[in-house]
Amino acid sequence: MAIVYLSLGSNKGDRIGFVQQATSLLNGYENINVVQSSSLYETEPWGVESDNWFVNAVIQVSTSLSPRTLLLQCQKIENVLGRNREKEGRYGDRNIDIDILLYDNLTVSEQDLIIPHAHFHERAFTLVPMLEIAPDVVHPVYKKTMTDLYEELENPEMVYLYGTRI
Repeated sequence: MAIVYLSLGSNKGDRIGFVQQATSLLNGYENINVVQSSSLYETEPWGVESDNWFVNAVIQVSTSLSPRTLLLQCQKIENVLGRNREKEGRYGDRNIDIDILLYDNLTVSEQDLIIPHAHFHERAFTLVPMLEIAPDVVHPVYKKTMTDLYEELENPEMVYLYGTRI
C-alpha cells in the first residue's frame, strides 16, 4: 500500500461540507483508506483573484491504486461534488479541489499528472496542514522535510486554523 498525501480545498458554497464530503467519499472507495487528516484552515486565495477565501486540509491515505487511477478517482469525486473545470478555469472558484501532493517517494512528470505536486512546497496552505500530520516527511525532489520547506517560505500567506478536524 502506498502512502499518499492529498490536499483538499474549497472556496465556494458549503466549504467545510465539501471538504468533509470529499474525505468521506475518498474513504468510502474500496482501495483508499484515510489514515489521518489535518485540521481545517482558512486561507486567502493563492494565484487567483477572488474574494472567496478557501477552506483547506491535507489528508494522508493508504491506497493500492496507481497514481493515475487515484487521480481519476479524485476527479470523479470532484465531479460528484459539482466541480466544473471548464466553467471555473484553471484557478477559478471551486466547490472542491483534490490534489495529489505526494505519493510515497515517487516522482511522476506527465502532462496532466505531476507528483510531487509542482507548487505545494511554495504554499503555506499545503505546508501548514502537512506540518500538523507529517512534519518529518521528506520531499522526494528537494530532499527536505516539510518543516524545512515551511521555514524556507519567503512570503508565507496567512493561514488561519479553523479549529476543527475533518
